[in-house]
Amino acid sequence: MRIGVDIMGSDHGAVVPLRAAILAVKELPDNARLVLIGHEKTILDGLHAEGADSTAFDIVPSMDDIGMSDHASKALASKPNSSIALGFGMLQQGKLDAFASTGNTGAMLVGSVMVMKPLPGVQRPCITSILPKADGSFGLMVDVGANADCKPEVLFQFGLLGSLFAKHVYHIESPKVGLLSIGEEEKKGNALTLAAHALMKGTDRFNFIGNVEGRDLFHDKADVVVCDGFTGNVVLKALEGFHNLISERGLKDPFLDRFDYQNYGGTPVLGVHGNVVIGHGISNAQTIKNMILFTRELVESKLNARIREAFQ
Repeated sequence: MRIGVDIMGSDHGAVVPLRAAILAVKELPDNARLVLIGHEKTILDGLHAEGADSTAFDIVPSMDDIGMSDHASKALASKPNSSIALGFGMLQQGKLDAFASTGNTGAMLVGSVMVMKPLPGVQRPCITSILPKADGSFGLMVDVGANADCKPEVLFQFGLLGSLFAKHVYHIESPKVGLLSIGEEEKKGNALTLAAHALMKGTDRFNFIGNVEGRDLFHDKADVVVCDGFTGNVVLKALEGFHNLISERGLKDPFLDRFDYQNYGGTPVLGVHGNVVIGHGISNAQTIKNMILFTRELVESKLNARIREAFQ
């Protein structure tokens, strides 16, 4: 197994993902090899400064890397030797089993769709976020930003993609799939959710339990909460802002601590050829290490094969 790690995508510079890779390689099995993609001298100097053995990794040199302010689609095309472009190229060619980055999210999504391509039958690939539950478990929200505008049939597919992810990666048997709306009643919602509910109702493709409201997000009513990417991103950013606020005020609670995104690493792009994992640019070394370890679990789950089978 070969996992590509973008060393140039962190808001903190190369040192943080390098430290993460050093931590991760200690926990990975012998059959997993990390491929560090970035400026070669920076990587070698960084590994030496951390006292790490450079021969424990494969290094792929990059140049003219994509920054957070770069236009996603233009940068990917105009910077073919950047760490993100090289990572997608290697993944497409089968030289990697997965590619993980905390770099430009737009470029990662463009690469996922334009380079890797959606799996047959998937209309819109999507991304997820963890939802901590009051009982100690967690659920998933999908989509949280890849698709601001959606059609009802796309939300239906999100339900199937989220259900497969929850079942095969997080081992939740028969995940309960709920549709985020303004009321639990079937006839409540906007035009999108009303039409999506009609498609989901009675399906045998996944375990649809009906509408869920915002107050249900942190309870066990649903394991997978489906919404369009605009709504999901607003919810996600609101939760991140709330967690930052309570942290600044010095409030401590084990449940509230579980809202810290740094506990979870990254999220896969569901519905594309190849395993692509996106992390937050401000992630620390521990978070990126978790992202790398999660990427290995994603590869071992054979989720893409499960999705391909379900959509055929």
